[in-house]
Amino acid sequence: MNILVLGAGQLARMMALDGWVLELSLRAYDVGPKQVVDPLTKQIYPQSLNDAIAWADVITSEFEHIPYDVLETCEQSGKMYPDARAIKAGADRRLEKELLEQAQVANAPHLIVNDKIGFEQALTQLDLPLVLKSALAGYDGKGQWRLATLAEAEKLWPTLQAFLHDNPQQALIAEQMIPFDYEVSLVGARSHDGDIVSYPLALNHHHQGVLNLSIVDGSLPGALQQQAQQMFHAIAKQLNYVGVLAIEFFVVGERLLVNEIAPRVHNSGHWSQQGAFISQFDNHLRAVAGLPLGDTSLREPTAMVNILGEDTLDPAVYALPGCRVHWYGKDKRAGRKMGHINLSAPSREQLTEHITELARKLPAEQFPALHLYLQQD
Repeated sequence: MNILVLGAGQLARMMALDGWVLELSLRAYDVGPKQVVDPLTKQIYPQSLNDAIAWADVITSEFEHIPYDVLETCEQSGKMYPDARAIKAGADRRLEKELLEQAQVANAPHLIVNDKIGFEQALTQLDLPLVLKSALAGYDGKGQWRLATLAEAEKLWPTLQAFLHDNPQQALIAEQMIPFDYEVSLVGARSHDGDIVSYPLALNHHHQGVLNLSIVDGSLPGALQQQAQQMFHAIAKQLNYVGVLAIEFFVVGERLLVNEIAPRVHNSGHWSQQGAFISQFDNHLRAVAGLPLGDTSLREPTAMVNILGEDTLDPAVYALPGCRVHWYGKDKRAGRKMGHINLSAPSREQLTEHITELARKLPAEQFPALHLYLQQD
């Protein structure tokens, strides 16, 4: 079976690696230069988008920020999973909030701000503090402003006004800031016939809005897992979703609130490459290709550590017990996701020992959340 992936980054690369053993042939459409490439070698195929669509049996995506004309062209083929509605909801917070309301899934109180009137409504109808997020193109903490007091509003509005003026297609989502206890995410997959599997919840640690560390060790309450799965079912059913879907949550006491969704394989699911029987990449391909979904059970407690802005590691890292390093083949750039490390162990206690040993070999400046986690543990 031939599968075309919209986007040619590391997620398409990892899909291609798992697709190889399933005897699935993958090509990627790089939406920037508008080229069809091999996700692994970056070899350019002499194909247009329409040629690639004709070649493909299935079309899927590795990211949400895809031009609407590309989505429309792919949608018209009848081969695209998940469909354009889901991709758009992941890229536009206005559509995402609408989806969550339709699915009756709890999320932060919010209002959409298009102008000063909307801004003033948010100040009166929502409790401070607020976080204001750009509707489009916001990720890894970008496109966000925080507002703690009414006194700050007058100073902040000119900045927000200029942003809206300079980006006519944009809006702001004013969200009531949630005093959450911690952040978790659920990665699951839904097949064409509605079968659903889900992975154990991942406990996520961010630094400056960027995911640094995810830990899956079976220690999170079962009630949270059940609640997350119910919310996953509601959203996936609302979208008639096919493929892997990730949902990020705030944990507030015993309650989950959806922070955002990602209609694709997700950074917080990379642990599944070593920690689960079947990885998120394998299950995504199974779902879109019409194959049975695989076992998502936890094989061993596992941690995933993002490698940001670094293209080398202490060679001793490779020798650590239960350690597997995944590089993405990217040119080095500050803050860029260059790869990740998966670390597994037979027990939670041993995993903590392995994480401690790993931290000794990684500088705190480049891996801050890893070191902060050990200080808090």
